[in-house]
Amino acid sequence: MASSSHLNPRSSRPSGLRLLVTDCSGCEHRDGPRERGTCAPQDACVRAMSGRLIDRFFRRNPELATSYLADGFWERRAIAVRHAPLELCESHLRDPDEVVRRTLAYRAPQAWLEQLVQDPDRDVRIIVAERLEPDRLGWAAIDADYRVRFVAAQRLPSNRVTQLAKDPDREVRKAVARRLPSFALGLMAGDADPEVRRVACARMLPEQAAALLDDEDWSVRFEAAGVAPKESLAARLDSEDEPIVRERLARRLMGKE
Repeated sequence: MASSSHLNPRSSRPSGLRLLVTDCSGCEHRDGPRERGTCAPQDACVRAMSGRLIDRFFRRNPELATSYLADGFWERRAIAVRHAPLELCESHLRDPDEVVRRTLAYRAPQAWLEQLVQDPDRDVRIIVAERLEPDRLGWAAIDADYRVRFVAAQRLPSNRVTQLAKDPDREVRKAVARRLPSFALGLMAGDADPEVRRVACARMLPEQAAALLDDEDWSVRFEAAGVAPKESLAARLDSEDEPIVRERLARRLMGKE
């Protein structure tokens, strides 16, 4: 029978070369799967310390996955959770190993996912943020990890993305600049990072973009030169000292862009 004890998830992880089973004597599956040809040493073996071989075993013998949900080896539990009937797996939302919880987070129904929004593993929370309905992602917008907030910025309903416009992380704010309605992008015009201002400027209304023709960063001015109304470009052309921006201003004024 599979062990029912949960070992420490770190101490149970083998280091170095993974052990492959070469002898089936003493295996409880010798008279079942082995006779049927659904397992074999170094091909599909639940006793191996190899995720590839364990996964093959459960793919060929899914009815046995339930027996290994409480196994002491973290990888065996994680793979068993992937193949066992879902209704038997809910307790593994609290499994001591994060890989088991990540595996289950991909399978869990929506009703279970909120049990994982405070999981200590950021990757579990990212999976949850990617799977939950967008209107249930308020928690992700204030998560401590920027990668979780980044997912929130990509998936929150557009009328709630503004709460992340002042996020401390640049990539989160860039995601916001790609999501906000054009009329609201003036909120990002004063962002401290030129990358954020550039992304926002590319989608701004022309009148808003005109204000960025004088931006201190040439890449933002270049973007503004392609968006701002034509009547605002001539005044900037005389004072622009960056050749690539001057060229774009001139092309716009000549109607070539």
